Amino acid sequence: MEQTSDSLDEKSTPIEIEMEKRLKSQLDLKHFEVKDFTGRHLHHEQHNGGFHLEAVIVSDNFKELSLIKRHKKVYAAMGELMNHEIHALSMKTLTIKEWKDR
Repeated sequence: MEQTSDSLDEKSTPIEIEMEKRLKSQLDLKHFEVKDFTGRHLHHEQHNGGFHLEAVIVSDNFKELSLIKRHKKVYAAMGELMNHEIHALSMKTLTIKEWKDR
């Protein structure tokens, strides 16, 4: 499930679309992709519902920010989605240069 910030794919899920919209409202988003691993957690004792996601988020708004500050920016953009819709969000927050150098 790959999502770029340039265009929405008809395969995009509502949560992907909402996440991208929120990120774009807070960041100059250059690339966004998300993978859904919810199915791996359905029978775990701790699973309370909500998505288990991994995201790659690329923006130069992350320049000179620590990893914690980058993640706080993303969590702020996600807002109340983190309370119910998203149970776990693993993320790579990269600048454009970091992304190209990978």
